[in-house]
Amino acid sequence: MNGTLGDKREIEKKKTNGCLRVRTTSNSCLGPALRYLCLAQFEYLGYPPGYPEPVEDQYTAPQIPADVPRIQLRLAGEKRKHNEGRLEVLYEGEWGTVCDDDFNIHAAQVVCRELGYSEAVSWAPSAKYGKGDGRIWFDNVHCTGKEKTLAQCESNGIGVSDCKHSEDVGVVCSDKRIPGFRFLSPLNNNSLNIQVEDVRIRPILASYRKRIPVTEGYVEVKDGGKWKQICDEEWSPMNTRVICGMFGFPGEKRYNARVYKMFARRRTPSYWDYLVNCTGNEAHLSSCKLGHSLMAKGNSSCGQGIPVVVSCVAGRAFAPTPMAGYRKAFRQEQPLVRLRGGGVVGEGRVEVLKNGEWGTICDDHWNLVSATVVCRELGFGTAKEALSGGQLGQGMGPVHMNEVQCSGFEKSVTECQFNMDKDSEGCSHEEDAGVRCNVPAMGFQQRLRLSGGRNPFEGRVEVLVERNGSLVWGTVCSEGWGTMEAMVVCRQLGLGFASNAFQETWYWPGAVSADAVVMSGVRCAGTEMSLSHCLHHGDHLSCPKGGARHAAGVSCSETAPDLVLNPQVVEQTTYIEDRPMFMLQCAYEENCLASTSSSTPANSYRRLLRFSSQIHNNGQSDFRPKASRDSWVWHDCHRHYHSMEIFTHYDLLSLNGSKVAEGHKASFCLEDSECDEGIEKKYECANFGEQGITVGCWDTYRHDIDCQWVDITDVKPGDYTFQIVINPNYEVAESDYTNNVVKCKSRYDGHRIWMYNCHIGGSIGGETEETFPGLLNNQVTHR
Repeated sequence: MNGTLGDKREIEKKKTNGCLRVRTTSNSCLGPALRYLCLAQFEYLGYPPGYPEPVEDQYTAPQIPADVPRIQLRLAGEKRKHNEGRLEVLYEGEWGTVCDDDFNIHAAQVVCRELGYSEAVSWAPSAKYGKGDGRIWFDNVHCTGKEKTLAQCESNGIGVSDCKHSEDVGVVCSDKRIPGFRFLSPLNNNSLNIQVEDVRIRPILASYRKRIPVTEGYVEVKDGGKWKQICDEEWSPMNTRVICGMFGFPGEKRYNARVYKMFARRRTPSYWDYLVNCTGNEAHLSSCKLGHSLMAKGNSSCGQGIPVVVSCVAGRAFAPTPMAGYRKAFRQEQPLVRLRGGGVVGEGRVEVLKNGEWGTICDDHWNLVSATVVCRELGFGTAKEALSGGQLGQGMGPVHMNEVQCSGFEKSVTECQFNMDKDSEGCSHEEDAGVRCNVPAMGFQQRLRLSGGRNPFEGRVEVLVERNGSLVWGTVCSEGWGTMEAMVVCRQLGLGFASNAFQETWYWPGAVSADAVVMSGVRCAGTEMSLSHCLHHGDHLSCPKGGARHAAGVSCSETAPDLVLNPQVVEQTTYIEDRPMFMLQCAYEENCLASTSSSTPANSYRRLLRFSSQIHNNGQSDFRPKASRDSWVWHDCHRHYHSMEIFTHYDLLSLNGSKVAEGHKASFCLEDSECDEGIEKKYECANFGEQGITVGCWDTYRHDIDCQWVDITDVKPGDYTFQIVINPNYEVAESDYTNNVVKCKSRYDGHRIWMYNCHIGGSIGGETEETFPGLLNNQVTHR
């Protein structure tokens, strides 16, 4: 082959899922996203005649000595993830539990590997996943971590225990499965859970092969390193429901069975040894029971059956349709459930609408079944995880539901049973429940990457686009690049929240071949699933600065702050003050007065609407000003530093939404005024101290501070809406911008003012909210 030493290539005629592999020693090799797209496009074709099957990771089943008791394990109980639960042991045809006495991470390691997981994450004592039934088979278990089965660990002996079921141990395993793991069932018991290496939906028909997401095809399990189909004998709609849910789909539909029968006749399937038995409320196939063995029926084939086919229905967000614009013309029904505070699509704190007010769910008895009802209701699949303890930030308002128990088949979590006598008794927002849902694989992550960063959470933004028939990587123009755009990038990559948006990235040198700008004019609302869904220039690029060092960049974080204003404090502290102009010189210099104040004599008065504001940080990380302290601006008049140009907007609106008076507050000083019990103050303004608001603390701006007002000197008597917006310019990334607005009804008679019905934007039902003009919340649509 011709070539130079600097560009030496070898063409390796080796089949990898239908793609010709190019091996090169130069820097011009295929990128990982291009390889992925190639694999995804041709995987369904299989291997042509003459090519051997690829070499799979070899899994060797553990050799158990003949004198070791034969047992089987499963994870059961009130799970919050499919790979965790109460440890149960099957011995001599009877299921029992394991006592937590002397149990440790080494024993958990043995359990997880025996179940086919790569490792243990943790273990839990004291029946965390509920009390089991039957015998307690093991007590005082001592493992080294190298045993092949729990039965090889030292213990008091099988069935010898002085424990109660209140001491049942639980185990949490990693998501990752052991490569090549082979499911073996020497006991051949159909009460066993299914533990296979992997599961997929493989598209068969040409019309589904290029669809994203994949919604229809064979259900295949990877067992012993090989993909195998499942015989459709005894397959039920409940099985289909579970499979579709696993892959992020809330529903299923009928398919053309005749076509698949014809396909099965043309190519002999390779069947898995077992059938499947699901009840329909499982969140994952691993929670379903093992069905009959094909071999036990005296036949290793499927008889008159064919491979299992499922056809799933995607949620509205994942199923774009030409009629989408038409549908928006109609008024959509008010949802009863929503997610808030999540960093990626399909996760968040669960909030429900009750009596016209949004509130949260207490995590008592919160499990995968109830979480799955929420996920399906919102157009996702089953739940990956039921979150507890306010892990995705604390909500505001009431706790509407406690001790929720769902069957798994409800249309809405509001239909599930819960403790009617104590909606919120004994519950605080520290116990707010959340979910992480299974969402369809859209391939978004493969079309975006961060390059040149010091870690995977930062770097220059590079996108994969088609140019002249080829896929190429390029940069994004940084003109107008901000927090909202960075939020979308971090969400698309599954990296959580944006912590910073950068308009220069010279310190993150990416690949020179990707310096060219391929996307410009990007404007995002912040809620899009992909950067390509944001407004942008398309093929008509415009970027005067160019890419390379001026390309857009981001840094991401798994956590973010969440500022929430206390509406009751605003309502209770409002009053009017007439203040002489000569005492307002500093406020005048900072533009805290109405424009007519410039012609006001020094001995005249300005009428000020004064109030206090109390701003809580309910998020998961501290709120810090965007500017570093060396760039804070000293204001000699007020004798303090400003760390943010604009921190809040105060507006008085007419009933039709037009602004009649306004005020703004530069960040006087971000500090911890007070904190929840057990949390120490971290930030204070004295002596040029660090500024910020700690998680669980709040910053109080008293009514007697300069600029903590709206100048209403020129306002006529009447009814108005008073509106406060925190972090209005999105200078600092937050987990939830929808709760940054507070609105109040107000009445001014020319002498006095009344403030009432103060609430956080979006905290009440849509119909009630529409009676308040102004912003619904601080979430942009498009800037």
